[in-house]
Amino acid sequence: MKTKIYLVLIVFTSQFIFSCSSETQNWTHFRGSDSNAHADVEVAPLQWSETENVVWKVPVKGLGWSSPVVYGNQVWLTSAEKDGHEFYTLCFDLESGKLLDEKTLFTAENPQRIHGTNSYATPTPCIEEGRVYVHYGNFGTACINTDNFEVVWKREDMPCDHMQGPASSLLLYKDKLIVHLEGTKDPYVAALDKNTGETIWKSVRPKEIYDPLEPVYRKSYQTPIVINANGKELLISNSAFMCFAHDVNTGEVIWTIEYGYDSTVSQPLFYNGLVYVNSGWIFLDNRERFTQQYAIDPTGTGDVTKTHVKWMYEDEVPQIPTPVIVDGLMYMVHDRGMVTCLDAMTGKLVWREELKGNFNSSPIYAAGNIYFINVKGECTIVKPGNTFQKVSENDVDGTVKAVPVFVGDKMILRSDKFLYAIK
Repeated sequence: MKTKIYLVLIVFTSQFIFSCSSETQNWTHFRGSDSNAHADVEVAPLQWSETENVVWKVPVKGLGWSSPVVYGNQVWLTSAEKDGHEFYTLCFDLESGKLLDEKTLFTAENPQRIHGTNSYATPTPCIEEGRVYVHYGNFGTACINTDNFEVVWKREDMPCDHMQGPASSLLLYKDKLIVHLEGTKDPYVAALDKNTGETIWKSVRPKEIYDPLEPVYRKSYQTPIVINANGKELLISNSAFMCFAHDVNTGEVIWTIEYGYDSTVSQPLFYNGLVYVNSGWIFLDNRERFTQQYAIDPTGTGDVTKTHVKWMYEDEVPQIPTPVIVDGLMYMVHDRGMVTCLDAMTGKLVWREELKGNFNSSPIYAAGNIYFINVKGECTIVKPGNTFQKVSENDVDGTVKAVPVFVGDKMILRSDKFLYAIK
């Protein structure tokens, strides 16, 4: 009898350990499964090159700046033809890099133009057990069964004049898939039923505020987050001109702050009861364009611009890369390479150090270090703390704009032409 009990305990323990370890194999959204750029791993690579510590390297069809997502043994990417006439999904095996599935999901005879630095496949997918959700902005949104690779549903009826191409990534929250389609005309956010693709709610930005703006100042490319504030589930959306906090279940606007102009890209953050949002570009007379980082108490209602902003910082604030917060310190890398460390609760400067190169990719915290990768594929690894502490420098060939993904003991990295597994 005791032997049977011991066997049951061994089986249960093994299943529990496997279940826990398998959780670290998942990277479900842009900037991680919790959208906070914290990788749930105990080890991460510190040294690599094109010929060192590369487990596998495979070519990727087309071009896309979207980041990979991982569930179980599958790595999913979106891509597209450079001219925007065809839009792809690709699935690779995590262990071997073998291509498991590739399909053309959408086509466009006369695709909208995009900015020269953008791609037609910049929005990052999101994934859960059995389903992956992909988005190409105006060009289409779809759900794919990850077991048999069949398309579950598709939407091609959500218009948006992006002006510079799509970039907002997807957010999966409970039964809802959140999509942002904020272009130069009637910008909006919508919640879709993840099972059917049908619209649950749609919130168009207020016409009395947005219609008087020049069309170029209405566009946004940010990716939202969901937080819980005083028992309310809030969708934080730092759109062009102002930030909105929606009731994620209904789309109702709970509060707003107003900050400026257009082209918000950097994703919001939530830490220790505060929301952190980026203004996007701000243009003032006799000043070079700049961006501002705000810390907001998310418990208000209505216009909280004058009442709930805890601090604002505007020196070397990035427009594209999203900051990461580790142990009360915010680390942000400017598009031109300046890394700034702030006290997250006060906004006070802790230290500043310039890295080489330009940056689009957002920093990721993994196994005790922060990874900063510039557009030339050069990665500076930094130890978080009250002083700048460089751990190592590494690089791959090509252009890198996607964030690095950390699962198990591997880093999955996408360049303009290849997908790498580095260990």
